[in-house]
Amino acid sequence: MAKQTLPVQRYRGEVLRPRRPFWLPASNYYVLAAAAVIGVFFLAWGILQDGGEPSPWIAAGVLSSIVLVGAVLLREVVLRSARNRFRIDQRRLDHSLQGFYGAARNRALPDKLTLEKNAAILAEIKRKSDAAKILGKFSEGHREVVDMCLEYITAADRELPNVGAGSPRIAALNRGKDLANQVHHFHLLQWTEIESRSLTQAATSRIKVTERLETAQKALGVVDFALNYYPHDNDLLDSKAVLAEFVASIRLSHLIEKAERAVLKGSHERALKHYKDALFFLRGQRSANGEYEVISEKIESEVQRIKQLTGSTGASRGSRKKIDK
Repeated sequence: MAKQTLPVQRYRGEVLRPRRPFWLPASNYYVLAAAAVIGVFFLAWGILQDGGEPSPWIAAGVLSSIVLVGAVLLREVVLRSARNRFRIDQRRLDHSLQGFYGAARNRALPDKLTLEKNAAILAEIKRKSDAAKILGKFSEGHREVVDMCLEYITAADRELPNVGAGSPRIAALNRGKDLANQVHHFHLLQWTEIESRSLTQAATSRIKVTERLETAQKALGVVDFALNYYPHDNDLLDSKAVLAEFVASIRLSHLIEKAERAVLKGSHERALKHYKDALFFLRGQRSANGEYEVISEKIESEVQRIKQLTGSTGASRGSRKKIDK
């Protein structure tokens, strides 16, 4: 039976860096603040003068002073605190990534895997694996072990054809590959679970639908990356099904929200278009619990209600035209 050879791939996903807060240089900010204060002063002065206020410039001055103080507090307290937190998070993330990738670059495997070097590399893999298990909630540790295993397996596959028949290195390298495959599988699944869960939680906290959808798709991409190695793993397949449903629910809710907003604005044609897009999207989805069938029935009912409403409105307009004539 042939030994399993893992495909060497690199994760193409993006690191979720902290979102940069709004910030302007002091000169630009205070120029804009001064313009706003002057605008508020003259606007309030004009309104109060038209209202018959005896001293409109006093009240206008007080109001503009409040705006100026608020602008200063906004920049020096709120925005500066957010900017400082961003810098701390950014430095922490950069330091973590620098250490992670630096360790990967410095971990160059030797050209020839002697018995001693082979045993040393496997011991290092085991040590890193034990450390990653202790710090189980940090995905970077699991990811480092995954890369170490891939590098070892690649080196062993390169070395084995050159080993002479009967050499004790053959058995040692094959045992090492078996161990590396087992460790790779465990830590890749751990990394996938942590990363996909983190991205899913980030997606639910996003306000904009486009950002929520983009982050959810990244979570799905993490699972797809792991499936490249283990396409028949039941845990990964279940996770992909759940995430695919999550992505679909975001897209569907976005279409329904747009349709409902169009109805509130009286744009019935646009609402019908969005509802029809939602129905078309639902036809391409599968839901084991029948949830999508219930949603589809509700949408079709809403479509019929809008059509009846627009039909009666059209009939009423036609009747009014005949009466006018």
